[in-house]
Amino acid sequence: MRILFFTENLGAGGKQRRLVELIKGLSKKPNYEMELVLTDENIHYQDIFSTRVKIHFAVRKFIKKDPRIFFKFYKISKEFKPDVINVWGTMSAIYSLPTKIFLRIPLVNNQITDANNYVPNSILSYKTTFPFSDMILANSEAGLKSYSAPKERSSVIYNGFDFERLINLDDTIQVREKFNIKTDYVVGMAASFMDRKDYATYIKAAQTVLRHMDNVTFICVGDGDDSKFKDMLNPSEVEKILFLGHRKNVENIMNICHIGVLTSNCDVHAEGISNSLLEFMALGKPVIANDNGGNPELIVEGKNGFLIDSKDYKTLSSKLLLLLNDDGLRKRFGLKSYEIVRDKFSIQKMINSFCEKFEVYKK
Repeated sequence: MRILFFTENLGAGGKQRRLVELIKGLSKKPNYEMELVLTDENIHYQDIFSTRVKIHFAVRKFIKKDPRIFFKFYKISKEFKPDVINVWGTMSAIYSLPTKIFLRIPLVNNQITDANNYVPNSILSYKTTFPFSDMILANSEAGLKSYSAPKERSSVIYNGFDFERLINLDDTIQVREKFNIKTDYVVGMAASFMDRKDYATYIKAAQTVLRHMDNVTFICVGDGDDSKFKDMLNPSEVEKILFLGHRKNVENIMNICHIGVLTSNCDVHAEGISNSLLEFMALGKPVIANDNGGNPELIVEGKNGFLIDSKDYKTLSSKLLLLLNDDGLRKRFGLKSYEIVRDKFSIQKMINSFCEKFEVYKK
């Protein structure tokens, strides 16, 4: 079975991690030959180099929508002769279309990774790529619905979490000492500082909680410009609301947290299946997130966490206080989080599901 994967980059992100985990899983199977095309040399997930996949760089130069990529991808495809092309982004899907048409190679489209209420409607969007896609795969039911994906050619394959990532975590005491955390409790949010995420609501909730109890540290982990959120803090809050920037081994930081939070800017974005929430849950943490997108497919209200309205920092702070002040409730929620990931979102289940879809096109 020959698969040609195509995506823009392997920078830090949920989609990129998911693709790398898939390739790693398929590399352990003897009957898969794989090649990967990237239009950017940015590779955050270095473990891709431990797999059997051959990597091609068709780097975009001069302009973002470089037409030369059409020809480069066509040439790679003609030489490799894949059974199926699997695309993981909008531009990679667009660039693959001439090859799919002229070489008659089945196209599996993994373009849907969110569940936005507003989706792009330009010519360079799903409107162009879906009609040429033999199969459309999303990581959430909410994603398929928001993009109005054709039901007869669409399926959901949930993100998979690899529990082996948790085997050699750093000692929690050492992690706390590294960041000078001395409080009894820690709350964390792991997300990039970008318009799609809502750190403002998270910080307002943290400030509210700290007015009621001072033995909590709030952690913000992610890349991007965090300056405007730091400006929200009073001098007395600087030691309790920490900005840790980009971290490679974020699981070590999540592991010291008692609660995981993910607030999104619901005006412009809704999560698909969030890897951040999955990671907190796999570590046995209760989670709180917005009630939209794919979050209800991860969080069972009142069982492993809570779903809140957009920008509702008051409800977020009250739910945080409820969990922080009830050790038994927090532990029960955490155990349920772990069970949900184990039973519904395992890495092997994800890989097996992809195999079933790919095998349809085996020659």
